[in-house]
Amino acid sequence: MCLAIPAEVTRLLPDEMAVVSIDGVSKEISVALIEDLAVGDYVIIHVGYALTRIDPEEARRTLELLRELSAGGQGAVP
Repeated sequence: MCLAIPAEVTRLLPDEMAVVSIDGVSKEISVALIEDLAVGDYVIIHVGYALTRIDPEEARRTLELLRELSAGGQGAVP
């Protein structure tokens, strides 16, 4: 099973790299597949690569669902 998750771009680096925040955890990733990326954008990442830009509200909803799942589904809507 593959899992791609949203992350916020916090810093752009040389050589098509960036630092992203995934729920407060920083990770360096490749952003070679996305043009005109800016700090504050949200991207979907998989295996160290940003695959596409994502709407910030959709990113927040997805991260909240992942938090609920990691908490054993507490508070999830049936």
